Amino acid sequence: MEKIVECVPNFSEGQNEIVLKALVDVASSVAGVSLLDWSADKSHNRSVFTLAGSPDAVAEAAFSMCKTATELIDMRKHKGEHPRMGATDVIPFVPVRGMDMAECVALSKQLADRISNELSIPVFLYEYSAQNPERQNLSEIRKGQFEGMTIKLKEAGWAPDYGEAKPHPSAGVTAIGARMPLIAFNINLDTDRLDIAKSIARSIRGSSGGYEHCKAIGVMLGERGVAQVSINLTNYEQTPLYCVFEAVRMEAARLGVGILGSEIVGLVPAKALADSAAFYLQLEVFDYNQRVLEQHFD
Repeated sequence: MEKIVECVPNFSEGQNEIVLKALVDVASSVAGVSLLDWSADKSHNRSVFTLAGSPDAVAEAAFSMCKTATELIDMRKHKGEHPRMGATDVIPFVPVRGMDMAECVALSKQLADRISNELSIPVFLYEYSAQNPERQNLSEIRKGQFEGMTIKLKEAGWAPDYGEAKPHPSAGVTAIGARMPLIAFNINLDTDRLDIAKSIARSIRGSSGGYEHCKAIGVMLGERGVAQVSINLTNYEQTPLYCVFEAVRMEAARLGVGILGSEIVGLVPAKALADSAAFYLQLEVFDYNQRVLEQHFD
């Protein structure tokens, strides 16, 4: 069976069309790699790319994109709503077909070694690639953001897994790892009160006692003048998409706020959407493999 891996690099640029085009061009230029999707958010000032293909080709594309980002993005001038610590902020590998998690971990380490040596960017390993429990959670690694990384990398226990204990002057620090499929899901509230979005995010995220596999922050969408709950679901089977949406809806209603709409960033597993449809349709019995037409032709 042909090995296929997914890679979802995130870059700290969502506004400059020249930089975004350069990243798209690089992602599209590597043989054996398909650029499945990409999106940029101006308020977050962040872009997310989804690549898939053979392991070696995908790793080459990820390195080339990181090199381009290092050349074109200066973190000393970067501002945005989304937490970030590097021009190439994070590079996760996800097993798709013929790949297991151990192979993705090995791939992440090979890329981390290359990026640290050839681009002089320190790298943290996270999620399944993490070499100690404190580094599994990306948000813990990213605390302090770009501006705080010079001090953080000198602290006890926070030397990078690869590279020197000092950030790249303009490209900062990168996290690389292996993980399960992640759903990036944003809910826009009918309010301009950031404190409400932050309160809702705090109530649903696992680190604050909410859903175990949910990460959430409250941000402002400056262009629209609305507050947003920005969510990452790291295990949609244990913490379904519809559960989190309903939790946000109910907490927002309790605070006197409605929902304008939601958005998915990047790609999403079909089963996560089918499970949400089954929930809202109140299907008494639903077997995804049996009831979804396309599953019979895979």
